[in-house]
Amino acid sequence: MKKLLAVSTISILAGLTLAACGNQSTNQESKKRQTLNLAAASPLSTIDISKSTGYGSTGNVFESFYRLGKNGATDPALAKSGSSSKDGKTWTFKLRDAKWSDGSPITAADFVYSWRRTVNPKTKAQYAYLFNSVVNGKQINEGKLSPNKLGIKALDKHTVQISLVKPVAYFKTLMAYPLFGPQSKKVVDKYGDKYGTKSQYMVYSGPFKIINWNGTGNTWAYVKNDNYYDSKDVKLKRINYNVIQSPSTSLNLYNQGKLDITSLSTEQLKNYQKSPDLKDYSYSMTTYLRYNFADSNAENKKVINNINIRKAISLSIDRSLLSKKVLGFKSAVTTGFVPHGLANDPKTGQDFADQQSVDNTLNYNQKLAKQLWAKGLKEVGTNKVSLTILASNDDPNSGVVTQYLKGQLESVLKGFTLNIRSVPGQIASQQSQKGEFDISLAAWGGDFKDPITFLQIPQANTPYNYGKYNNTKYDNLIDRAENKDANNPEKRWQDLIGASMELNRDQGISPLFQNETYYLQKASVKNIIHNTAGPQWSYKYTYIK
Repeated sequence: MKKLLAVSTISILAGLTLAACGNQSTNQESKKRQTLNLAAASPLSTIDISKSTGYGSTGNVFESFYRLGKNGATDPALAKSGSSSKDGKTWTFKLRDAKWSDGSPITAADFVYSWRRTVNPKTKAQYAYLFNSVVNGKQINEGKLSPNKLGIKALDKHTVQISLVKPVAYFKTLMAYPLFGPQSKKVVDKYGDKYGTKSQYMVYSGPFKIINWNGTGNTWAYVKNDNYYDSKDVKLKRINYNVIQSPSTSLNLYNQGKLDITSLSTEQLKNYQKSPDLKDYSYSMTTYLRYNFADSNAENKKVINNINIRKAISLSIDRSLLSKKVLGFKSAVTTGFVPHGLANDPKTGQDFADQQSVDNTLNYNQKLAKQLWAKGLKEVGTNKVSLTILASNDDPNSGVVTQYLKGQLESVLKGFTLNIRSVPGQIASQQSQKGEFDISLAAWGGDFKDPITFLQIPQANTPYNYGKYNNTKYDNLIDRAENKDANNPEKRWQDLIGASMELNRDQGISPLFQNETYYLQKASVKNIIHNTAGPQWSYKYTYIK
């Protein structure tokens, strides 16, 4: 659920190291070696799992029933076992004897309380809609029922039972998300409005706990949670974070030996292609053009709602050039909203991204683009169009991308002017949510390894459909996948393929490229688990050799 409202809001944690000084004892040297020092691209926004909009790293301090292991495997975490009824509507989890970081027991009641708190509309959780498949979840979040009516209950101290309104094909993977983890009512009541506003106003269920976070600062740390049920397998003693927004500063610190890991910008990557330290830690993320179908400007709204104009814009973009030459990425050219490597056909094993493509939608075709543009302008009744693209200036690639789009679209489409509005990420996010844009440069990262994590976004009335896209055929296909065919993997898959193809044909959004992120990592850092969807970074088994 690492939801990215614009390219700039991508917050990927990298690394920063503290320099050693003076003579140290053997014990101190050992502790120093088991300290991982990391840099964050932006401040930590919240540690309240109900209110968070991203869990890229916090899966290290908060656990749920499962945790993601290598290659996205769902490994047992707070639950030692989990099982589903034959119809897929009832799940039962058996909890292990686990403790909070303060030493108190983690019980089934903590899960019940946490889920009820998240779906309560008073909490204003942005991800409450992910509980819609739980009995009464949607009605509770709409304020129509009491949170006590949610389909989750504690059968005993160590048994949680969850009732769903329909089977959810990706439910087990979803249960590895910290959002679905427990919270202590005792701690929430104790701290009241202070809960989660500083690191000391929280208890932790994962292998680490947070210290020295004041709610707004640029530094904090994870330290080993000695009360963690599997603490014997946790080798790191401490993980230090420091916000470093400049790629050049981060790289310099790495080269000075003061940085364990650093992410590379597009320009930096060119110089490190053959470095033994180079790591591909890309996330399942697609950058795309979001159109505002409810534009407050009547003329612009008319233009954007014309399918021929949207297709002309898409066909004017050389995605191979943009991805491989302009940005220097190595991944396959995008074929739709769902990125390569996210999910595979349950029958054939084929990548979803290889099945969703539609001719003359995302391919570069200047001739057809000009024809459709002329047709669209005639239908709209104009010969000139001026639209503004909203982008964040926090991400170093956004400037390059918007300049490419401006030059390319204006050269291919006669009478088109693309104005660029580049603002800080927080402002871009706020304006996107308010619908204050014509087109926005947006990015979406996968919450879990299933196409629906992307395809649910363009549905009518979903929280992140900021452009108010509305396509009945598309919505019906998604609805069928999530309801009628939810317990039939092959039929559900075909529904989703059909939906993605319809999105391509209609250009409800215009996918541009699949994001790639490369890092330099010191050879002494071992066993980082990186996942391409969901909780991104796991340091449970990481150690310094």
